[in-house]
Amino acid sequence: MKLLRFVKPLILYFYNVLFTRIPFANIRLIFARFYVTLGSKSNILPNVRFLSSSLNKSQIIIGDNCIVNPDCILDGRNGTIRIHNNVDIGRGTWIFTLEHNPHSDYHETQSGDVVIEENVWIASRVIILPGVTIGRGSVIACGAVVTKDIPPMSIAGGVPAKVIGTRNSKLLYKNNYFPYFVV
Repeated sequence: MKLLRFVKPLILYFYNVLFTRIPFANIRLIFARFYVTLGSKSNILPNVRFLSSSLNKSQIIIGDNCIVNPDCILDGRNGTIRIHNNVDIGRGTWIFTLEHNPHSDYHETQSGDVVIEENVWIASRVIILPGVTIGRGSVIACGAVVTKDIPPMSIAGGVPAKVIGTRNSKLLYKNNYFPYFVV
């Protein structure tokens, strides 16, 4: 049992350091499916790192027609990340289910699930903190820090993220992005 507690994180370490760099999506996704539940026609591009304490692939669930661009972090250590269908997550986005409580005298942690509903577009370098739901069809602007729920069909941006507009789209598209090479 002690050996298993050592080997499982070691395998995840090798995934995050080696296998995420494989330039061919079909091969990279074979390894990714050990750590996430991945829907059809969804793509996880290179250098996406998974954080997980139990290595249970039900901690990070990605729906159909989703894109997770390079250099993202999906932190399923102490909660669930649920990404619904047709979501586009921009380069360098970090999604956390675990953080420290700034009001704790003992630097304790607090956690919460993250839910990203259908047809959400998250631009580059966004940080999403635990316990957040991003409503259907919303857009999160570059560099935003999402600390609270975002209503459906909203455009949100800033630090902390606030609603700055409304999205006017019928959301008729389906994501399907499988480039041969990504740098």
